[in-house]
Amino acid sequence: MYCVYILTNKNHTVLYIGVTGHLIGRIYQHRQELAPGFTARYKVHKLVYYEIYRDALAAIAREKQLKTWNRAWKERLIAAQNPSWRDLYEDWGFIW
Repeated sequence: MYCVYILTNKNHTVLYIGVTGHLIGRIYQHRQELAPGFTARYKVHKLVYYEIYRDALAAIAREKQLKTWNRAWKERLIAAQNPSWRDLYEDWGFIW
């Protein structure tokens, strides 16, 4: 199973799109800032959207596609699945 996901920060001013083979573990890494980079620098810890794929190449292709979208399209995509932009990671019971 592979996932394309979108993270944001507390004020929803930054969007980050990634792909992973282990969504829960990858989001944990982002939240704990275990790797230096964009998400740590901008405190992008809130999971607001994800899609599941069986094929890694399909997930990577979708990630690349979403990265070309403008912000308004990404916001509409998120709102269609998660209108309140709640933290989906916390919905799974991993509250820090």
